[in-house]
Amino acid sequence: MNASAVPTLAPERTALLVMDFQNGILPLAPEPDALLARVRGAIADVRAAGGTVAHVRVAFTQDDWDAVPDRNVSFSAIAAAKAMHHEDDTTQIHETISPRDGDIVVRKIRYGAASTTDLYEQLADRGIDTLVLAGLSTSGVVLSTLMDAADRDYRVYVLSDGVADRDPEVHRVLVDKVFPSRARIIDTVQLRELLPTV
Repeated sequence: MNASAVPTLAPERTALLVMDFQNGILPLAPEPDALLARVRGAIADVRAAGGTVAHVRVAFTQDDWDAVPDRNVSFSAIAAAKAMHHEDDTTQIHETISPRDGDIVVRKIRYGAASTTDLYEQLADRGIDTLVLAGLSTSGVVLSTLMDAADRDYRVYVLSDGVADRDPEVHRVLVDKVFPSRARIIDTVQLRELLPTV
């Protein structure tokens, strides 16, 4: 998509959601170092323009595990294995993109960024109506968050080179065929072009 065909972003109403870039998930992505470098650049660009960065991670307490019903296909296995404890290194945000003062940080216990967090409330408090999505994986947190945010009438952008999936074909179909009906698809270079220079 030509960046000139996309409205310029208003930083005061924009949040970059950096989702599940944590130590136990990032290595599962194809070319994780290159992906992380691109997302790190996007974070720097959004911060420089005065936008909000929101970090989302998936992690569980004992109470969270206990509350997962057996009928939950995805998360009952995680609960049974007592995996992804909130204090484990695997659930910590990668140190090269650690949150800074002023960032939003939420901990979720399902796929979507908002269904088990107060993310929307925090965004509303800041007057944010535009979301830029980066995350792992395309078929997990990105898909779930995009569908929910679009239904809630957010203006949504997906960073095509800031999302990744273990299955390249699933990633391609989602980014090329599914997401464009609900969001604008841009890359990290176009994101920089859409942000006003300070």
